[in-house]
Amino acid sequence: MSTTNDAAGKPSSPPSPVAQNTAQNAGLAALCADYWRTSIIDIHPGSIAVRGYPIQELIGRVSFPQMIWLMLRGELPGDSEASLLEAALVASVDHGPHAPSIAISRMATSCGLPLNGAMASALNALDDVHGGAGQQAVELYEAIAARIDAGSELEAAVEAGVDAFIAAHGKYLPGFGHRFHPVDPRAGRLLELVDARVEAGIIGGRYARIARGIEALLKKRKDKPVPMNIDGVTAVIYAELGFAPELARGVFCLSRAVGILAHAWEQRGRGERNKGPMPRQIPYAYTGPGERHLEESGGV
Repeated sequence: MSTTNDAAGKPSSPPSPVAQNTAQNAGLAALCADYWRTSIIDIHPGSIAVRGYPIQELIGRVSFPQMIWLMLRGELPGDSEASLLEAALVASVDHGPHAPSIAISRMATSCGLPLNGAMASALNALDDVHGGAGQQAVELYEAIAARIDAGSELEAAVEAGVDAFIAAHGKYLPGFGHRFHPVDPRAGRLLELVDARVEAGIIGGRYARIARGIEALLKKRKDKPVPMNIDGVTAVIYAELGFAPELARGVFCLSRAVGILAHAWEQRGRGERNKGPMPRQIPYAYTGPGERHLEESGGV
């Protein structure tokens, strides 16, 4: 066994295997603690604290929208802020069985998936095409706001911001117009709530002005109204409340999960186990080749 000299010059033995393992384990524990560090929740036997608040103090005193805010933002919102967030959540829960996420929840259930599987399948569809418009609208609003901060007037900033967005992403502008509703019935009510809080000084109204500026630009260019839809108005709310663009999509997913659950539960109650919540004979257009056979085409 090799030895080393201590500070006094006397021979000393290397650390024992037990001591080495203890030091190694302490290092691994410190590494794990650093990796799993969180400012969200602190749990010990008999104790749960969310952002520092004992859970028993939150239960029965904090609403679900306030809890969402606390979890995502670290502090509790005021009542007016929380109620505006709640309005956006309520408005987005469902848009009928033809909405892809809702249709998927019903189809997954009819194929035998339990509720959690149906919900997971449906939520996974809320990507850029079906579910990303709110995030994209917040990003558009923030890009226009940055132009205003750089010295542009509202109208010029809106026009430049819209043109830049179209050049980068194509002619579809998220948050405006609707394939189904001439005027989205949810938008007007949400804008009323936004305007009331602007008047009360709860929010600044900057993003509401930007969104209305986009409406005005689109009407001018297309010579007809292209009003805000649910994504455009909820994007105003999330931006006014200070949520990051990606959180706009995340919060929308929380909202739509309610509709997904309701439709999956309804479909489950029917007891149907066929391939989807639709007739067995579905009209469709086949565009492939006519009937053919391997021996005729020189195949296998």
